[in-house]
Amino acid sequence: MKTFSAKAEEVEHDWYVVDAEGKALGRLASEIAFRLRGKHKPEYTPHVDTGDYIVVVNAEKIGVTGNKEKDKMYHRHTGYIGSLKSVPLGKLRETHPERIIETAVKGMLPKNTLGRNMYKKMKVFVGPEHTHQAQQPKTLDI
Repeated sequence: MKTFSAKAEEVEHDWYVVDAEGKALGRLASEIAFRLRGKHKPEYTPHVDTGDYIVVVNAEKIGVTGNKEKDKMYHRHTGYIGSLKSVPLGKLRETHPERIIETAVKGMLPKNTLGRNMYKKMKVFVGPEHTHQAQQPKTLDI
């Protein structure tokens, strides 16, 4: 039996919608990253993007445990001296709740061109509505 290696043209990418309401942030993010990479498919090949498209709704209702709401910090730097900006998770949830899930999943994907292409297949929306009805996504329970 020969080792199977998937080709990029032959891989089928399905669309799934995930409801983040009440889900734990890390557990949801790891499952999304797993599916974006395509590791749930038997034809998974490390150097080919075999993953599916994931649409996440209700991003503002993601759950965290303990005191992470005020203790967990998100950092960014503009490049200028002394311009490190830190925002707690609670404040980020008020302004840009989709960034919480995006940051968690992005950290779990490969740090290369393939990982950046996988990341582009994830769409995160605040609220229960999304703009990808035309793709007819299937519901994914995580």
